[in-house]
Amino acid sequence: MPTTKIFLTGATGYIGGTVLDTLFHQRPDYHITVLLRKIPDGFQEKYPNVEIVIGDYDDSDLVSATAAQANIVVHGGNSKHEAVIKAHLAGLLTRPEKSFFIRLGGTGVIADWKDGPYGELNPKVWSDIDDIDTLTSMPDWALHRPVEKLIQATAEANGEMVKCAIICSSGVYGKGKGMVRTRSLYMPEFYGEILKLGYPFYTGSGGNRRGWVHIEDLMRVYLSLIDAAAVGGGNAVWGKEGYYFTATQEASQLELATAAGKILYARGVIDTEEPKKLSIEEIGAMTLGSSWPYMGFYTFACNTRAKADRARKYLGYEPRAPSVFECMEEDLREA
Repeated sequence: MPTTKIFLTGATGYIGGTVLDTLFHQRPDYHITVLLRKIPDGFQEKYPNVEIVIGDYDDSDLVSATAAQANIVVHGGNSKHEAVIKAHLAGLLTRPEKSFFIRLGGTGVIADWKDGPYGELNPKVWSDIDDIDTLTSMPDWALHRPVEKLIQATAEANGEMVKCAIICSSGVYGKGKGMVRTRSLYMPEFYGEILKLGYPFYTGSGGNRRGWVHIEDLMRVYLSLIDAAAVGGGNAVWGKEGYYFTATQEASQLELATAAGKILYARGVIDTEEPKKLSIEEIGAMTLGSSWPYMGFYTFACNTRAKADRARKYLGYEPRAPSVFECMEEDLREA
């Protein structure tokens, strides 16, 4: 069997770095090339057989040429960077044989940040099987949609030569295994805002719910898809319907605030464990370092509810990691 050659981007990030570590230790026969802006101290000692290409996502010619040398490209970094996605796909399209493209996406695509109901439960739970037609025809304002359109167009026009899949991670928790970034997005942001206020918080009834997946369970989906690609596609679904949610559980903002309050109060970080209700204007003022004006709404007041139907049906996905609440104390300590 030909050598499986993987080109991985985002290899020092929270998710991409954990993908690298997982592949390196669990699939030593795979040849891995990574794109790095600079080489972190100790990287070559930790991953001695990993090939390094120095560059960034704007080096389109370099990315395209490197992708052309791989039969599997895994984009695990900035999921909304259109130029690097175009470069990956252009490189793969030059190959004379079938290749595979796996992109990190996110359930931001289904988030109700635009119209709400902010701070309230949205009854819609998305299925990556039953709702696939809607998911692949979302309006352009939906998060991730512009990049997903690029991938979808390639899948429709060249689906026999470039097999595409999107892994839509939910809120991710648990400590990553990469060399640089090992923390999730939500918990450090939530912790930072709690410290500013002195108490945990929610808005509305706090009933808005987010899907969650442990980083180790997310890796089960990655590994299953990459392994399927390595044998020519396997039982996985590719192309327009190659859309994989990964959520294993849900939690409301009020439930998260209540749990965080107990942990941080017990540690003496805050003076009260009781969550307090904020106005939607106060939530909207939380920029979290982003220039996007809806970031506070998206992070603390929206619903992103999804079922990992496709991974369970076609990849044999069986989550085994502890829950978001079981990991919260460590995640907050690492924040």
